[in-house]
Amino acid sequence: MPDPTVPPTPPVPLDALLAREDLGLRRVAGPSDPGTVVRWAHTSEMADPYPYLLGGELLLSAGVHIPDGAGPGYFDAYVSRIVAAGGAALGFGLAPVHETVPGALVAACDLQGLPLLEVPPRTTFSGVARAVWQLMAQARLAELRRVTEAHRGLASAAARPDPVPSVLHRLSRHLDGRAVLFGPEGTEIAAAGRALGEETDTALAKLAEVVRPADPDEHRPDPAGPPESGAGPGVAGAASPAGRARPRPSPSSAADTVAGIRLAAYALGAGHGFVLGVAAPPRDSGDHTVASVAAVLLSLLTGEQQGGTGAARSAALVRLLLGGDPQQVAPLLGGERWRVVHARRAVRPSETRPSDTRSPDTRSPDTRSPEARPLEVPSPDALAASALGAALGSALVDPADGIVRVLVPAGREPEAQTGWTLGVSAAVTPHDWPAADTQAARALAHARATRVPLVVHGARPALDDLVPAADARAHARTLLAPVAGTPALTDTLRTWLSLHGSWDRTAVALSVHRNTVRQRIARCAALLNADLDDPDVRMNLWFALRHI
Repeated sequence: MPDPTVPPTPPVPLDALLAREDLGLRRVAGPSDPGTVVRWAHTSEMADPYPYLLGGELLLSAGVHIPDGAGPGYFDAYVSRIVAAGGAALGFGLAPVHETVPGALVAACDLQGLPLLEVPPRTTFSGVARAVWQLMAQARLAELRRVTEAHRGLASAAARPDPVPSVLHRLSRHLDGRAVLFGPEGTEIAAAGRALGEETDTALAKLAEVVRPADPDEHRPDPAGPPESGAGPGVAGAASPAGRARPRPSPSSAADTVAGIRLAAYALGAGHGFVLGVAAPPRDSGDHTVASVAAVLLSLLTGEQQGGTGAARSAALVRLLLGGDPQQVAPLLGGERWRVVHARRAVRPSETRPSDTRSPDTRSPDTRSPEARPLEVPSPDALAASALGAALGSALVDPADGIVRVLVPAGREPEAQTGWTLGVSAAVTPHDWPAADTQAARALAHARATRVPLVVHGARPALDDLVPAADARAHARTLLAPVAGTPALTDTLRTWLSLHGSWDRTAVALSVHRNTVRQRIARCAALLNADLDDPDVRMNLWFALRHI
């Protein structure tokens, strides 16, 4: 049978045509398979229609080609040629040539499994063809709407704070199957959707290996087998001049079917080794388009981002490890002045639960409102941190201890990001990166306490800038000496002063109980022998805290 040329439109179920009351079609022979579909309609009165069929047609005939006295042999040969050409069904028109469908034709269609439809005299063949195209257009429009909605859903998922799991979840829901992200080593990094069985999981993992780019130092076996000895340089799998076999190029996608489940694998990015695997029951032709869009989004989320190539970053890391000056290493990363960004996941109270950092023997009923209690915020994963870095315009990302630190070139002004709370330092040279890191941490604490998505450290001139830095540091060390040896006290004092003495906001910023803040501030007042209700005292302490 010749391979049918499939049109770029969804096929029409034969039952949908039979359900059209305006056509009045009736099945008189052949199987009643709901899976039978029609790809187009074609009219022919040729005794042998095989050369004129592409496959998937509803062939329409009024029986003009049937000779007088035709017997079962003629009809058997006629139906067999339609089946051999891949015809989907035969429509036989009544009048003006035949008043009824020939019984031998009915028997031949039943014998060879070809659906036979009776077309009443009132229904023209052009009307049947028009109905086929109308149903195709409706199916195509529904498919386009479905694909468009899926695209919007995937784009929205990619903009969430946890973009990779969100995209996989959205894709699995759309396909009613399972979506898996495989890492460069072949391990499953993230997955979403219902489990489809161990056999399917194993087959999907093997299919992912087919599209994963081969390591230049590792030869991937060719499914066709080893090359014969003496193969020339143009033969796939031939040895290179260095004696090492050249790796076989990897396809960008691959597909398979296991136990009725459609499998597909898509290589992500520009050869970084990430692979998207999809397993779902066969449904619509638009599913491949949706999966391809998801693959593009995941490629952007898992690939290398802006802010310098991997080789440049690797060189910068090596130089720093070997004692290089950050001021000299910075040009490799693409900028002379930088900002440090500290970010923490910002979630709704309904998505978390209040934490209680007090020891069991000191706990008392918590009278704070839910808004004033510190929340247990889930730590961002590496992929979510990478996506945040991409949104901020930098690949220099460090996720640790629930905080994501990003080093951003000063030319890129960080903006608020949905689902994140950000603290941004002033623009500094690499020599002042440690100070900028401290600025970003304080800005983040202030942003969390005041419940704003973004706080930028102020760089405006202040009165204490008139005092020489060395004198200011000496004064700060002397003034704060009683509490300097206890970081918890200095951090609490600094945060409390920055939030204008608010107990609840300080507790939120430090993730401690409000009573803990009161106890620490009281301890500071006693050690410093100072009245912290005096604004002058607060101002002097604040200036001093800025220099330690």
